[in-house]
Amino acid sequence: MKVLNQVITDDYALYHGDSTEVIKGIPDNSIHYSIFSPPFDSLYTYSNSIRDMGNSAKGEFIEHFKFLAKDLHRVIMPGRLLSFHCMNLPTSKQRDGFIGIRDFRGELIRLFESVGFVFHSEVCIWKDPVVAQQRTKALGLLHKQIVKDSAMSRQGIPDYIVTMRKLGVNPEPISGGFKYYNGTDTFSEKFDENNGRLNRGSIMTWQRYASPVWMDIKPNCTLQHRSVREHNDERHICPLQLDVIERCLQLWSNEGDTVLTPFLGIGSEAYQSLKMNRKAIGIELKESYYKQAERNCEMALKERKQPSLF
Repeated sequence: MKVLNQVITDDYALYHGDSTEVIKGIPDNSIHYSIFSPPFDSLYTYSNSIRDMGNSAKGEFIEHFKFLAKDLHRVIMPGRLLSFHCMNLPTSKQRDGFIGIRDFRGELIRLFESVGFVFHSEVCIWKDPVVAQQRTKALGLLHKQIVKDSAMSRQGIPDYIVTMRKLGVNPEPISGGFKYYNGTDTFSEKFDENNGRLNRGSIMTWQRYASPVWMDIKPNCTLQHRSVREHNDERHICPLQLDVIERCLQLWSNEGDTVLTPFLGIGSEAYQSLKMNRKAIGIELKESYYKQAERNCEMALKERKQPSLF
């Protein structure tokens, strides 16, 4: 298969192809940071391609993903980080023979550990269980199940951002404090530029980012919401929130760094990287997503050039 199409500029490189093959062309120790949302095994159907990891036969997803994970470890710079978005997966009687929850998050952590990464950190992203119940009709989230037999009731399933680190000495330290806070809570501490970057505002921002649970992520702040122009445009099933990507880039990358996503989708991670003066590399198997990602990257560059109203 290799590369079916590509666009390479001074700011980004996008490849239409199978990430397990395309990544072979990326040099060793050349990527400063990687952030992505992988397929959630067979929970969603993204395409009909046999190369799509989301179409792996039962029990084969982790084996398929390991080929890519090995190369992700190869291309990441020593001492630098990789973050992936995931959730634990609900099981069903029809597919699995029982109703419960699969430790998908743990499976991915163990996979990345097996290729040389170390488990660096994780943050839990709060999701509204009422919205989840309305969307999924999950038995365990129904109030009537509490009344009938609460032994089958459960909490909602949150999202996670899990971050893995490649061992070694980071040759390009990620230095400096925070220039602003990204979030929706009531925090309004102003930054005193006269005191430099490591000021009270930066410290208070760090205290919020360091929380093991992020409660103030806007669920609808996605590139899908921003970029879909026509009703006939195909919509990506679950793009990662731009708020989440922005925080991760603030925490774990410098301006000018190269950020890789091997599951480009419609380009959320590349879009946000470009807006924040990073360079982006993305790989996407599905043609319609790839084409939309191209448009979104160009939109990011235009928005980056526009002066702020504030």
